[in-house]
Amino acid sequence: MSKIPYYLLYAFTWTVSLIPFPVLYCISDVLYLIIFYLIRYRKRTVIVNLRKSFPEKSDPEILAIARSFYRHFCDFLLESIKGMTIPVNKLDKRYRFLNLELIHELERQNKSIALVSGHYNNWEWMINFPQKINHEFLVIYRTLKNTAVDRITRSIRSRQGGIMIAMEHIYREAMQRNANNKLFLVWFLADQRPPRSGKFWTRFLNREVSFYQGTEKLARKLDLAVVFMETRKIKRGYYEITFHKLFDHAPGTRENEITLACIREIEKEVCRQPEFWLWSHKRFKHTRPEGVKLVTE
Repeated sequence: MSKIPYYLLYAFTWTVSLIPFPVLYCISDVLYLIIFYLIRYRKRTVIVNLRKSFPEKSDPEILAIARSFYRHFCDFLLESIKGMTIPVNKLDKRYRFLNLELIHELERQNKSIALVSGHYNNWEWMINFPQKINHEFLVIYRTLKNTAVDRITRSIRSRQGGIMIAMEHIYREAMQRNANNKLFLVWFLADQRPPRSGKFWTRFLNREVSFYQGTEKLARKLDLAVVFMETRKIKRGYYEITFHKLFDHAPGTRENEITLACIREIEKEVCRQPEFWLWSHKRFKHTRPEGVKLVTE
């Protein structure tokens, strides 16, 4: 009986994934009206996050960003489902990597990579990336509470060769591959919210925010190149990815230098077009514990 919810959800998701894009976006338009005006899904969270992150903006400007966010969010949800069956050649036209030569050059240098991005634009369409590189593509994964959704999400993300690694196991898996002289690329979504006990706090989007330091710790330990992934939405359903090398030799960096550099890149991206960040995520839920230092440099 426990498998029934999974099979029902899989059948529904598979059916939706077959819908042509023009019809899919019509559904997204209707979904936006339902979520924004009727259900009001986390609307208060989104508005409060935007107001505190951009205090210089007027209420009409904040509301306009919120509306744009929800429109994009509905597109993102359906595009993610579309990832279950979209042909590789069609996805390649919609999700383009502009400078893969940077990754290939690091491969020639025998360098493994820490790839960093945020929950920005459409990160779920990275499923074709393993086919473009010779590094093993390790995707850090946070288990979802809903077992059926978790299983389907992992299936979509690993469809083209991505290796799903639970967050708590990534250090061990990377160490093992490094010991065996295997090239790997580990992808960090660096704006994940750490637990309340997080020890690293800095300024981000006009707020005091905690961050994981896993990227820096792993990069310095294993001498990984650190690369930031910039994503631009060209038009509805079309994205372009540009890679920016931040550090060649992580062990030579100062303490907190890598973490702060990654945070500033995400912040710059969000400020450029804020409607494409995941504002519904309760990223600013915790407050800095008493006695924990705020890191600024």
